[in-house]
Amino acid sequence: MRTTVGIIGAGPAGLLLARLLHNAGVDAVVLEGRDRSYVERRQRAGILEQGTTDVLRAAGAGERMDREGLRHDGIELRFAGRRHRVDFPALTGGRSVTVYAQTEVCKDLIALQLKEGGPLLFEAEALAVEGADTDRPRIRFRHEGAEEVLECDYVVGCDGFRGVSRQAVPASLSRVFERTYPFGWLGILADVPPSHDELVYARHDRGFALLSMRSTSVSRLYLQVPAGTDAGSWSDEEIWDELELRLETADDWVLRRGPITQKSVTPMRSFVHEPMRYGRLFLAGDAAHIVPPTGAKGLNLAVGDVVTLARALTHERRTGSADLLDAYSATCLRRVWQAERFSYDMTALLHRAPGATPFEDRLQLARLERLTASRAAETDLAEAYTGFPFG
Repeated sequence: MRTTVGIIGAGPAGLLLARLLHNAGVDAVVLEGRDRSYVERRQRAGILEQGTTDVLRAAGAGERMDREGLRHDGIELRFAGRRHRVDFPALTGGRSVTVYAQTEVCKDLIALQLKEGGPLLFEAEALAVEGADTDRPRIRFRHEGAEEVLECDYVVGCDGFRGVSRQAVPASLSRVFERTYPFGWLGILADVPPSHDELVYARHDRGFALLSMRSTSVSRLYLQVPAGTDAGSWSDEEIWDELELRLETADDWVLRRGPITQKSVTPMRSFVHEPMRYGRLFLAGDAAHIVPPTGAKGLNLAVGDVVTLARALTHERRTGSADLLDAYSATCLRRVWQAERFSYDMTALLHRAPGATPFEDRLQLARLERLTASRAAETDLAEAYTGFPFG
């Protein structure tokens, strides 16, 4: 097989890149190691920045998002029993975010790719990227029991943290920056309408809690727990009791309870690999960077990567200039590090570190007091949450 762009991974990054390239007249093949059902069911992010929703609409993938997604014009911060709403449009000139699960984004993009785009091969396991530093890179993969080769002009690794694409970058050129947090998130899906119409981020002496949602009838909630916690060690009643305690307010707000349909624990880490390009291999999304979920940046960073890359590949095709391709890593990393900074700040602001001292607790509360009293500080949060510019 031969194509212009070989894409490893059919998550939102790989699928959106394929869509953007199709619209620009650039042929691509997408290889995905899992089956279609798995890709369309794996639970991941659910918050889309303003720029992400704009890109999906422009790509022709926004119809169902606009019909079923939930526009949010703010978030609520809770601490010391108090509630404070951050008004995004008022602070950012009209920007907002949309609650629309990554699973739904993938379903929309898969349907478009299979209907209009180039080949999308499920259960096609990428084994290695070869010749990345030549003008004829190739992806060795296994499909339907046979080993095959996809020859490309460019390879894009959208295959996540444990994929093979990053392994093709020589260790002598790689620089890794990472932090592992001593806590994780115990997350649940529950068949109950959300207890608030916007996301609630709560700082409590017992740890962080987040009230989120997947739809008007399904709630998504999280509790800070020690790293390595087994989700099964928490009973449903214990989870609801702890959520009620950490989300409590001084007014008459009530947490709605319902049947819990899923429990899982998400580890917390920050990770950046530099550079994001080696020869004709480009890394995008979790293959290059991971953020803790507190800032809702993971999926949106991946979108920023592939928008930048699609522009660069289209520019090269139309003009013959590789200037934008040569700048890809530096361009993306500027945005990546701002997102890493914001995600780290939000995590440190709202989570209680193991062994935190009373002094550190007071500093957290002082930071929250400052944030809710200063329009400048609040604006910085709103601008970052609704999204840094692409490119």
